[in-house]
Amino acid sequence: QVQLVESGGGLVQAGGSLRLSCAASGPTASAHFMGWFRRAPGKEREFVAFISWSGGNTDYADFVKGRFTISRDNAKNMLYLQMNSLKIEDTAVYYCAAGRLPVSRTSRVDYWGQGTQVTVSS
Repeated sequence: QVQLVESGGGLVQAGGSLRLSCAASGPTASAHFMGWFRRAPGKEREFVAFISWSGGNTDYADFVKGRFTISRDNAKNMLYLQMNSLKIEDTAVYYCAAGRLPVSRTSRVDYWGQGTQVTVSS
């Protein structure tokens, strides 16, 4: 069982930046693809970004392209999400996800973290 623990959330003003981290432990070879999802108040969980083991394959939701960057450090079993130019609508709980397939949809996620709150204020 892969365990995922997010950190780095918090309160930031619109236009600011945050970097989320996700620490993976356990049989991390199962986490070939890792990614981020988010759930805003009153909305369903939605895909944000994913990255392959090598880092050579990434994908982003349209609403974060050009603002967010996903990366991973396999030697440290870490996943990151650099979030720049944050908007109020980026306010959500952000979840780390891992799976054997590209985690671009919730049905492909084998493991979830517990989430970290990101709040963007005006």
